[in-house]
Amino acid sequence: MRTYRRLCVHLSKRDRKELRQLLRKGFQPVRTILRALTLLQLDAGQTAGEVATHLQLSSKAVREIGRRYEQEGIERALHDKQRPGAAALLDAGQKQRIIAMVCSDPPAGRARWTVRLIAAEAVRRKLVPRAGRETIRLLLESHDFKPWRKKNVVRGGTR
Repeated sequence: MRTYRRLCVHLSKRDRKELRQLLRKGFQPVRTILRALTLLQLDAGQTAGEVATHLQLSSKAVREIGRRYEQEGIERALHDKQRPGAAALLDAGQKQRIIAMVCSDPPAGRARWTVRLIAAEAVRRKLVPRAGRETIRLLLESHDFKPWRKKNVVRGGTR
């Protein structure tokens, strides 16, 4: 069994006041509320195991919240770091070339462009190394572009 050093969190008056105000506010993410409650209970002298039992968290999560507060402050203890997200699949030049291709006539034997056809044709013409349907769909949607749709204007009859 692993032994841990006793976790002692001592909140400053300002941090304690900020946590209490946060708990009184309206809607907050559950994750933030649980972290605030964890810090307050640790400050009250409860052990990580007791806090974990009361809040239905793991002891490891409680210790991690306390460690982040001690090392990096209240903001880091309450909130996650910003995540970078996935890298863009198409750069600006590739996007422009695909849009220009779609503005031209569709390949011979085709009446109109489809998302699948655009993806296949962009790879065939070596505009992009690879392109999926969803990537192309999002690109066209961001430009409010619907090459597969023909405008059908219905006019009222003259009776």
